Amino acid sequence: MPPGKGILFSPLDSIPVIGAGLAGSEAAWQIAEAGLDVRLYEMRPHQPTPAHQSDHCAELVCSNSLGSTLPDRAAGVLQTELASMDSMLLLEAQKASVPAGQALAVDRDAFGKAVTKHLEEHPRIQIIREEVNKIPEDSIIVLATGPLTSESMAHSIQSWAGTENLSFFDAIAPVVTGDSLDLEVIFRASRWQAKEEDGISGDYLNIPLDKDDYENLLDGLLTAEKHELKEFEEQDPRAESFFERCLPVEILASRGRDSLRYGPLRPVGLFVPKTGKRPYAVVQLRAENKEGTLWNLVGFQTNLRYGEQEALLHALPGMKNAEFVRLGSMHRNTFICSPKLLTSSLEWKTRPGLFIAGQLSGIEGYLGNIGSGLLAGRNAIRKALGEPLETLPPETLLGALALHISEAPAKGFQPMKAEFGILPPLPRGIRKNERRKVRAQRSQSALASHLLANPLPHPERHPEKSCSQAPTK
Repeated sequence: MPPGKGILFSPLDSIPVIGAGLAGSEAAWQIAEAGLDVRLYEMRPHQPTPAHQSDHCAELVCSNSLGSTLPDRAAGVLQTELASMDSMLLLEAQKASVPAGQALAVDRDAFGKAVTKHLEEHPRIQIIREEVNKIPEDSIIVLATGPLTSESMAHSIQSWAGTENLSFFDAIAPVVTGDSLDLEVIFRASRWQAKEEDGISGDYLNIPLDKDDYENLLDGLLTAEKHELKEFEEQDPRAESFFERCLPVEILASRGRDSLRYGPLRPVGLFVPKTGKRPYAVVQLRAENKEGTLWNLVGFQTNLRYGEQEALLHALPGMKNAEFVRLGSMHRNTFICSPKLLTSSLEWKTRPGLFIAGQLSGIEGYLGNIGSGLLAGRNAIRKALGEPLETLPPETLLGALALHISEAPAKGFQPMKAEFGILPPLPRGIRKNERRKVRAQRSQSALASHLLANPLPHPERHPEKSCSQAPTK
């Protein structure tokens, strides 16, 4: 059957959501909360991935930070938007938060368990632990298989896309135990925090590097042996491409001797307590859990061989006895060329009823992934109940993200995260130091007006289209 021809819509059946990552979990929750039945498919643990560590829904793989909580920053604005649209995952992230200065970082395990529990206990959600190897024939589908889409599903997507999938590689950072760190050398502080005598110790652990420490680390990163690409990666035409927002630290190091000092190892706003002086460079560690027993090396995502990683990191000040619970690794990241394939409602142009969410759609970042699942879920509801699809205002960050991935130049398309630069220009005359605040206010106003004028439909208002019963658990 040609794409988009002869598809019949029947909301009496449960709606399949493929993939229980951030986007799929949020989409499933939104659909179920609207009174429609959901079949949520997740291939883990029967089909593991190179990056996931558990079978939790909504597992965070790379960092544990969802970005700034400041209300006039892009991440903070997007969090406000998600809260306004009743995002379950944002609420659970806030409940599972760990100290991270002015950022929303979470205890990965607590967050994943809480989201999984909500989904398992919802009477309209049936979680099915099996791989879906092709796009289902259901009339309404949310596809959110993520950057680690299985090879068989990738082939199915490719057959519909009519163009080669774009794929490259992401890297994840090592995690160490807190009690294995030498806190006589490694100090606790946040950038530009008040002095320690004010009773503030800071949310980050900081490894101070002098010039020799930094140069030795740099030389090690440049000469260390890397993991060989797996067979499926070697066959990928973009195997040598990396995502700019998640570059391996050794790739950054290769861009110049000072690239790390002006990047993830920048020492600005940090001072060694014993000397009061700013270090030459700093490796920061961020808490992985509320107890502070696990710490993530910020910006140290890498593809170095495990032995090389351990040797380099053990050589850093205060890291001699560091115990690693996870070492860095690299994994495939798959996404579609959305400008050719999707509308700003996240619906596939040539197959009505197929909604793409998460990293697969080209929306990047944890918050963006959650938001895309929320929007895809809301539009799956509208499709099932015969209502017009929802396009969010371009003045909102989520609306601007959806618009961007559907209208960006197709050539060289890469994922986009929430940035103020994708929003419509502000009127002239607004002072530079006021622009963030004005953008945040504009987003809230536009979204409030939109939600008031476009209430989410519910089967109770469409009794002839209601699901007959909740799925059997």
